[in-house]
Amino acid sequence: MRLLLVEDNQRLAGLIQQVVEKAGHKADVVHNRQAALHAFSSFEYALLVLDRGLPDGDGISLLRQLRKRGVKQPCLMLTARDALRDRVDGLDAGADDYLTKPFANEELVARINALLRRPVELFDERLQRGNVSIELKSRRIEVDGTTLELSTSEFAALECLLRCSGRCSRQRLEDGIYGMDVAVTPNALDVLMYRLRKQLTKAGASIRIRSVRGFGYVLEEL
Repeated sequence: MRLLLVEDNQRLAGLIQQVVEKAGHKADVVHNRQAALHAFSSFEYALLVLDRGLPDGDGISLLRQLRKRGVKQPCLMLTARDALRDRVDGLDAGADDYLTKPFANEELVARINALLRRPVELFDERLQRGNVSIELKSRRIEVDGTTLELSTSEFAALECLLRCSGRCSRQRLEDGIYGMDVAVTPNALDVLMYRLRKQLTKAGASIRIRSVRGFGYVLEEL
């Protein structure tokens, strides 16, 4: 999953990014309100991790603005303020959870994973095409019942394709796989999809990935 972290403390932001990506997610990092607004208008995110205190305004007002724009993704608010009124204000503004600094890395990851499961529970907990399936809670991939180990990027690419009903543009794939601070070479996606194709073929998958000139990639059942 791709997350947006809004945190003005650059050292803390870097540490959180490392923890989140070690847990298997992608994390884009910005340090103020304006950058956050630009990121949400440019990319698709599954979750917002938001610091309450920002240099160009309060995180609560940013969250209210995003909610008015129709942003419905869950939000985990981070803050050094632990008073009841502060927590209530954050939740009333549209935050889905509240974590007080300092916090344990394990708790941060657990809360992120819990929030990411919420929209999944409203729909499917499993994505499947042919004999290939992804268990979203456990991030387990199976081909005809046998576990398939993929890299984080390969997993993200396959998940994108399955979520898009097997048809995904290059832009959407790149947005879902790579972070906003990653310099993506012109053929990076093609190389990644080549590796994913080989993995699926080797595992005996009954689906194949086909490139569509001028569009992106589609999944087809054999």
